[in-house]
Amino acid sequence: MSVTAPKKLSLKERYRILTRGLDWTTTYQEPAKVFPHAEFEGIKIRDWDGFVDPFRLTMDSYWKYQAEKERKLYAVLDSFQQNNGQTAITDGRYVNVLKIFLTAITPGEYQAHRGFAMLGRQVPNVGLRIAAQMQSLDELRHAQTQIHSCSHYNKYFDGLHSFSYQHDRVWYLSVVKSFFDDARTSGPFEFLIAIGFSFEYVLTNLLFVPFMSGAAYNGDLSTVTFGFSAQSDESRHMTLGLEAIKFVLEQHEDNAAIVQKWIDKWFWRGYRILAILAMMMDYMLPKRIMPWKDAWEIYFNEAGGALFADLARYGIKMPSTADVANKEAFRLSTETMLTFYQMGHASGFHSWLPSEDELKWLADAYGPEWERLYLPRFKYFRELEAKGEHYYNPSLPQLCQVCQIPMFFTEPDDPTKICFRDTVYNGDRYHFCSDGCQHIFENEPEKYVQAWLPVHQVMQGNCGGATIDDVRKYWAVEDGEDNYDYVGSPDETMWKGWQADRLKVGS
Repeated sequence: MSVTAPKKLSLKERYRILTRGLDWTTTYQEPAKVFPHAEFEGIKIRDWDGFVDPFRLTMDSYWKYQAEKERKLYAVLDSFQQNNGQTAITDGRYVNVLKIFLTAITPGEYQAHRGFAMLGRQVPNVGLRIAAQMQSLDELRHAQTQIHSCSHYNKYFDGLHSFSYQHDRVWYLSVVKSFFDDARTSGPFEFLIAIGFSFEYVLTNLLFVPFMSGAAYNGDLSTVTFGFSAQSDESRHMTLGLEAIKFVLEQHEDNAAIVQKWIDKWFWRGYRILAILAMMMDYMLPKRIMPWKDAWEIYFNEAGGALFADLARYGIKMPSTADVANKEAFRLSTETMLTFYQMGHASGFHSWLPSEDELKWLADAYGPEWERLYLPRFKYFRELEAKGEHYYNPSLPQLCQVCQIPMFFTEPDDPTKICFRDTVYNGDRYHFCSDGCQHIFENEPEKYVQAWLPVHQVMQGNCGGATIDDVRKYWAVEDGEDNYDYVGSPDETMWKGWQADRLKVGS
């Protein structure tokens, strides 16, 4: 008797069985009790079955795909370490970019992992739940691979030793931490807009494309490999975020106003994080790939403009503060860099003044207005350094109540005047770096009055003590090793020794 071979399932059928086939309808609890967060934001969903993961990826396929990437990634990392790849980067200064990335961005990846795990529990659609589970695993993997990639540099360079501890305490790292804390304490739909759409689709290209290209250009094979390993995940995340927002907009016409409010909010919150990326691109890469303003034009105005043109049929407009971001494009990186230069004693990485060649590159890239406004400042700081009087600001900066960035940004139409906003709520006055942050606060004041502002906590004596030495110990910043100027640092001494050894071998 012949046995008929079982029919091979199509990819569509396989996806249906391994996603919707795993779902069930609750009987002893009402759906509203099982998914209590699905309605409280005001989003109206007529048909939850209408959402389909655009990649139709099943979990078994996911593991095979990711395992292959892991094998390739760790083969490169092993080769990099065995061949002392840290000696092949363009300059020892470059590693300070990794110090910022590891302390700021990597813990954010872990927070995104937790947020998507939460999202997967809160939505009734099984396809979206499984897609959220996969993205949660992606974000956890990204954090792990970034830690592994940077761990090799930690064997040699200062400032990489306590990244997770510092992320929760150091004043400038609260910018990223507060962003993800804000997103994770939102409802499931707002979280999707915050991370799945505004961050992943609108802003992530500015982080992963120019930054990773800069790593490659500066000889950092370790970092660029984990970046490329993550890029295929990021493409999937972007598509998921876009499909999720379209699903929400197509379900009910009342959803558009809520989504537009979230887009305005999360564009601005994400854009504020990018200030430090602008500084890294323009001032901290020994070999530069492009100025920040060009990256912004390509990856937001062109790519983002096409996206919002597509969403216009749903009534969605460009973020209300996009014009402010465009006005700041020529000065964002410089305002950020000048602030960190003054705060080198209270930071966990080294700063330095640009060389003459680097100043020329900046002037050529940003034009006469940049030269008029900022070149005299660099010359003044250089004169002070020549006299042995490097300027360090003796205080800690005031922080914005919402984005928690120091109040150093200038007025959109007047780069000579600090932008300062304030409002009174329940008898207390709160301060903001911009109209965008003030509007966010005024829409949700009860959320932001609870903000844990590191500088405020320092001034109240809650961060180790009353002196800067006490606070640095609380931050786990090793004074004289992790901070101050790169020139004269242990990192520079070590790097010069490596270069001297290389010249001896070459001769």
